[in-house]
Amino acid sequence: MTSKFRAIAANETLSGAILLLAALAAIVWANSPWQQAYHDLSDFTFGPEALHLNLSMASWAADGLLALFFFVVGVELKHELTVGSLSKPKEAAVPVFAAIGGMIVPAVLFAVLVVALGDPGALHGWAIPTATDIAFAVGVLALFGKGLPKALRLFLLTLAVVDDLLAIIVIAVFYTSDLSFLLLGASLAVVAVFAFVVRSRHAHWWILIPLALVAWGLMHASGVHATIAGVLLGLTVPSRVIFGEKHPRTKRFEHAVSPISSGIALPIFAFFAAGVTVSGSGSLGEVLSQPVFIAVFFGLVVGKVVGVLAATSLVVKFTPLRLPDAIGVRDLLPVGFLCGIGFTVALLVAELSYPDTEHTAAAKLAILIGSVAAAILGAVMLRWDARKARHQDMNQDGMTDVNVELM
Repeated sequence: MTSKFRAIAANETLSGAILLLAALAAIVWANSPWQQAYHDLSDFTFGPEALHLNLSMASWAADGLLALFFFVVGVELKHELTVGSLSKPKEAAVPVFAAIGGMIVPAVLFAVLVVALGDPGALHGWAIPTATDIAFAVGVLALFGKGLPKALRLFLLTLAVVDDLLAIIVIAVFYTSDLSFLLLGASLAVVAVFAFVVRSRHAHWWILIPLALVAWGLMHASGVHATIAGVLLGLTVPSRVIFGEKHPRTKRFEHAVSPISSGIALPIFAFFAAGVTVSGSGSLGEVLSQPVFIAVFFGLVVGKVVGVLAATSLVVKFTPLRLPDAIGVRDLLPVGFLCGIGFTVALLVAELSYPDTEHTAAAKLAILIGSVAAAILGAVMLRWDARKARHQDMNQDGMTDVNVELM
């Protein structure tokens, strides 16, 4: 059963489907005659008050379980930064600039729309449409990208990883309140101990897990969002083979934790984060007409693709940098739409931006509808791109493409 669960969780398409089903189940329940039971479950609190951990089920999902997801992100970042696609600046430069453009344009578009539509008080949610859900984006590419170069998957992964890194920085800088430097310092000290142990010969799970829990708890109590602890812990894992081991520990840790993250943590978080009650035609119409809904939706569906394409086109045109072999600018149209699948991180930022306010339902509904629309548009454009004839020099670097292996 364990091996079957791991196989399902490792399958990008299936794990994305589980995530979507969890969100759909939450929406259906939250708009059914038993909606109060859903909200009672979300609001049910437990945990030690003395440790500032008497949290609701929804908070445990967002602050606790989601830390596992961010730990995996941290491990992936460490691997990519040291031995992966981000370790070679020349190859990583274009997707890095694409990720930056894919965050700036949606944020600006969001700000312009909420102000123009008469709701400047909603500006605090500017970061909501800047996030990309790696699991969903890569899952759609795997399902509909047949016949396109494999290099496109690496480009999307690099872009999404940088996007997540920038989102982590945004959460740490702009969504931290009532900061306790003492507790933050204590958390960082425990992270340092974790870093020492995880690089030692005797990096046993029964030592690492308690250290990780303490670092997480102190980070949560400090006022910094607890998921940052997950990222920092992931970044400490060594990415090169040590002590004669067969595989780097980043790969071993990712293999161990990723199924739990994608198969359990993310679906549970989606279940508690996506349950927006909009039952009744009047209330639904009111939510759909809110400036926040319009701004988030167009930020994801339009802002992302415009940002990715514009940044890439400018970099390729005005600098010596070029896209990887076999990838042309036209391939970035579906990639831009896939980056508009915000979902997991976007839902987290929405909760941080609008805790218990009138904007929460509109923001979350826009994320769900916008992410589905971006996924559909991305899938259609992937099939369109795959049917078009490809040239020998797609990246226009003056040399015949050599890395043309197709998915």
